[in-house]
Amino acid sequence: MAKLKAGVIGLGMGWGHLAGYASHPDVEVVAVADRIEAKREAAKKEFNLPKIYAEGIDMIRQEKLDILSVAVPNNQHKELTVAGLEAGAHVLCEKPMAMNTAEAEEMLAAAKKHNLKLGIDFSYRFSPQSRAMKTLVEDGRLGEIYYARSVWLRRRGVPGFVAGFNTQGASGSWFFDKSQSGGGPLIDLGVHRLDLALWLMGYPEPDWVMGSTYCKLAPEMAKYYNQNYTVEDLACAMIKFKNGATLELDASWAANIKENEQMSTRLLGDKGGLYQYNLNEGYTYDVEYYQEIDRKQFDCTLHPPVPEVKSAFHMFVDAVRDDKPFLVQPEEGVCVMRLLDAIYKSAATGQPVQC
Repeated sequence: MAKLKAGVIGLGMGWGHLAGYASHPDVEVVAVADRIEAKREAAKKEFNLPKIYAEGIDMIRQEKLDILSVAVPNNQHKELTVAGLEAGAHVLCEKPMAMNTAEAEEMLAAAKKHNLKLGIDFSYRFSPQSRAMKTLVEDGRLGEIYYARSVWLRRRGVPGFVAGFNTQGASGSWFFDKSQSGGGPLIDLGVHRLDLALWLMGYPEPDWVMGSTYCKLAPEMAKYYNQNYTVEDLACAMIKFKNGATLELDASWAANIKENEQMSTRLLGDKGGLYQYNLNEGYTYDVEYYQEIDRKQFDCTLHPPVPEVKSAFHMFVDAVRDDKPFLVQPEEGVCVMRLLDAIYKSAATGQPVQC
């Protein structure tokens, strides 16, 4: 069988896509695209790439790709994803799926029209801890999940303000430009914890949303760096589902908390509870399970070694190669966008929003 031909647009988050594909035996990365010359030249050298492009749309039109990764600012997701699907490529798109629900629905419609796979890189599903949690849920160890809380808070972690600067200003400044990002920490960080909780809960049907957004700390930081900051720096929401369950969601880039970075997802069921949290304010995680046996309370922790799971990039290649479903379906991406839109609308109006 001939190797699948892949291309990557965007060499920020896309560098991980590129490395993931390069390590898969059944795919060949034939081209990448990035508007920054130094990035595309570095990728060409490190991965011995035959083609590099400044514009992603040129790569789509000139290369006959089987797989396309879209890892660019959010306002370009829809255009490049739809173009890739129309050119016959299966597409793995970075989160969030799009700027809003309408764009996400266009992407879903294009995938269905061309009978091609469209995956969203909700990367927190692909950790060993998350997969262990999902197994417990599917085995019925929690029973009916009636409450969840999912959090990603940073003390001072606005993209660009912590990632370094170039002569044009903050290297991550598109993140806090609403016209390019669609929102702040809610759409950047909260989207991950939202999808993880929804996935573990079985993606119940939302009923209504109440949300709030605040911008209290980041504007002063932006002023110091001579940047224009147009999104929230903290968002919170309550989501009520038609099955009666409730999910609380919090996300911040700047908040007066103890930890530099605090991530957690808690699920409460009538038979047991689960809690995933990050260790040492970093990007490693632990999971605890709580239950009652004979009126006695028991706790257990997931101990290493934990069996590794395939990355999103390996699983997407496998899904295309074997024509099987990918772990993240585009309909789930649309659902997440619908909830994000509802949270922002509720925050703007001060009223609950029906889903």
